Amino acid sequence: MSAILEMLAVSGHCDFGGVVMRVLFAAVAALAIAAPVCAGEIENVRSFDIAVSGAIRQHCALGNVPNMDFGNLERRGLGIDREVAFDCNMPFTMTIKGAKGALTHTTMPNGQGPYGGQLPYSIGVKMPVRHPATQMIDRTFNSRQLVAGGIISSNGGIATDGMHLAIELGSPSGEAGLLAGDYSETITITVSPI
Repeated sequence: MSAILEMLAVSGHCDFGGVVMRVLFAAVAALAIAAPVCAGEIENVRSFDIAVSGAIRQHCALGNVPNMDFGNLERRGLGIDREVAFDCNMPFTMTIKGAKGALTHTTMPNGQGPYGGQLPYSIGVKMPVRHPATQMIDRTFNSRQLVAGGIISSNGGIATDGMHLAIELGSPSGEAGLLAGDYSETITITVSPI
């Protein structure tokens, strides 16, 4: 900087408080702030990689299914069908379990005398799954199989269009029919992402 000041003094511009000083100060400040670009750092670069990532949260959800009341069980061929909302954005396994393996008399599950205390049933499940093309899964289990659990695999597909449940009652276990009283069963459907 002293060399610059000497050059200005020799040339006859000694007004350091005026315009020349302001220009000189601006030039020195610009040199101090500017950082030189090293061409050697990018000299041979012709391509580079950029890592890009993200995530989607797993989601599997079943809609609500109201309790199913068959009413008078003396009638034959009873069945109830329900459309159930179901959406799973990844492959899954569905397990269906029956607590007792039949509609069972609440106080005398084995019946009494010639009257039975259990009414078997079957449950059918139909659902479209996408692989990306849509395929239909159609499985039926009898109530005895549900004690251990009936398993349905999406085979790598996802579900977005719900499912259809159908429960049909079978024939009574007793030779004279069913014992009078109330009957119940609890069916549990569980969806597990794979």
